[in-house]
Amino acid sequence: MADFKRRTLCLSNGKQIKLFGNSIAIGRSLEIGEGYAPNIFSCLEQSFEEKAGNLPFKSPAGGNNTPEAEAKKSSLSIANPYRLSAEELMEIADYSIRLWLDLKDNIRKFGTTNPKIFNRET
Repeated sequence: MADFKRRTLCLSNGKQIKLFGNSIAIGRSLEIGEGYAPNIFSCLEQSFEEKAGNLPFKSPAGGNNTPEAEAKKSSLSIANPYRLSAEELMEIADYSIRLWLDLKDNIRKFGTTNPKIFNRET
């Protein structure tokens, strides 16, 4: 089975597809490409600096010091700008799964060189 590592899609036969983003997507026409804009539902990592102020802390040398220390921290949050419910997210997942299954069916039916693989609107 394919795996995704460091912006590379690694196929089971050893072939590697380098990507600019971190995901692949399928459209209604069954064409596939990069889908690297996580703008519907995603995880956000927010970094911030926390000043320790005059709180005592142990220095690496073992003594107590009270300098202005800064620590970089991060927190994770969910980006859901459309306020999608769990049911709506499941519906989107089902839609996407259906498209991938349709692509597999069309490849079985038409092979990989026939343009009939794709759903073309007329």
